[in-house]
Order: sequence, then structure tokens, then C-alpha cells
Amino acid sequence: MGRWMCQHLMDLGYGMTVYNRTKSKADPLLEAGAAWADSSGEVAATSDIVFTIVGFPPDVREVYLGDSGILKGAKPESIIVDMTTTEPSLAQEIYAAAQAQDVSSIDAPVSGGDVGAREARLSIMVGGDEAAVQAVMPLFSAMGKNIVHQGGAGAGQHTKMCNQITISGTMIGVCEGLIYGYRAGLDLETMLSSISGGAAACWSLDNLAPRLLQRNFDPGFFVEHFIKDMSIALDEARKMN
Repeated sequence: MGRWMCQHLMDLGYGMTVYNRTKSKADPLLEAGAAWADSSGEVAATSDIVFTIVGFPPDVREVYLGDSGILKGAKPESIIVDMTTTEPSLAQEIYAAAQAQDVSSIDAPVSGGDVGAREARLSIMVGGDEAAVQAVMPLFSAMGKNIVHQGGAGAGQHTKMCNQITISGTMIGVCEGLIYGYRAGLDLETMLSSISGGAAACWSLDNLAPRLLQRNFDPGFFVEHFIKDMSIALDEARKMN
């Protein structure tokens, strides 16, 4: 996802310095003119705005708060934007650490998967201070179509948990409905033409069900990440009683 999000910004003429743990994954961006850095901290030292999208909360912690992390190199008055789906409490911790260095921190997780990233139509859920969010909004607009400022630090991550809770149940429902229709001997495309226009209408039905009918099981999102997201949602729910 990060490759395409970065590419969209480069297409608008923004200069880019990139880092990835596996350098070969950055090759398309380097070939397009991006500069390479050897660490997250080096990226921050040369950048006014830093975007990250990684895998799991420990990755986010290392990228931001580690020995060679972003906050080791971030310039005063720069803006850091984490687009990973991670813990709201970690987003708030990074925000506090950044504030102490006169750096603005935004949490901006996304929904839409690899296709949404490639086609620049992600939904972006934003948490952070108004001034910083408005400064980054033109860049968000290059990556997504539905960009909503949800509130202060952590609000973007809480909103993403609402998204993940909702869509996980929806995706299971789509699979169960298709299996039921198959067992009942229905033509599944004909069945979908009915239910996708009624109360069952949803993104998963429109985008994922047709792929299943084609037996296209290429992942747009790995189940390990969904398990991570549900674990975060459960942990946060316990904290809120």
C-alpha cells in the first residue's frame, strides 16, 4: 500500500526520501526518482512531513521511538503521520513524545486495501491537532477520497477499530451467504444482483463477492493483520469497560 501512496505524492511533484526494511520493495519508487535513506530517522532528518504505514504496533513503536526512529531525526515544526492501523494508546504516546520535540503528530489509518491505495481512493480516518491536519490535507487528497478529521490524537485509530469491527462481521456474512446460495443451487451472480441492491448492500458484497466467484483468492489484506486489529479492539474495549 505504501508504495502506491508514495507514488501518488511523487506524481504531484513532491520530493521523496524513502526507507523500507526490504530495500527491493522500494525499487519502483527509487527508479521514479525517490532518494533512499538507511533508517526511519534519516528519512525524518531530511523531510518536512513523514508518512509511515507498517504492520504491527511493535513495528510502529520501533519506527517512531526506536534508537534510529523518526523522533531521533525529526526536525522541529515537522509533521509525522502514521497511517498504520495500530493501538489508539500508542498513537497518543507518540503524540506526546512528538509534542515534547515541537513536532506535530497525526494518526491517520486507512481503509480500502491494496486496490484503494493503487487507485487513490482510500478512506482516511484522521486524529490530531486541527492545524497539522489541515496542513497535510492536500497530501491526503492525493491518496484518498473520503478524508474525515475525527478528533484529537488517537481518534483516527479508534475510528478504524469501528471500521474493522463492522467489516469483519460483514465479510463473514458475505462468505456464509455465498455458501448458502451455492448449496441451494442458485446462480450466484443472479442472486448477488438481487441482494446487492437491497438492505444487504455493502462494499464487501460489491468488491469481494465477485472475486470469490472468479475463484480469485489473492489477498488484498492479510488475515494476520485482521487478527491484530481485532486484538486491539478487544484490548481497547476492556480499557473502556
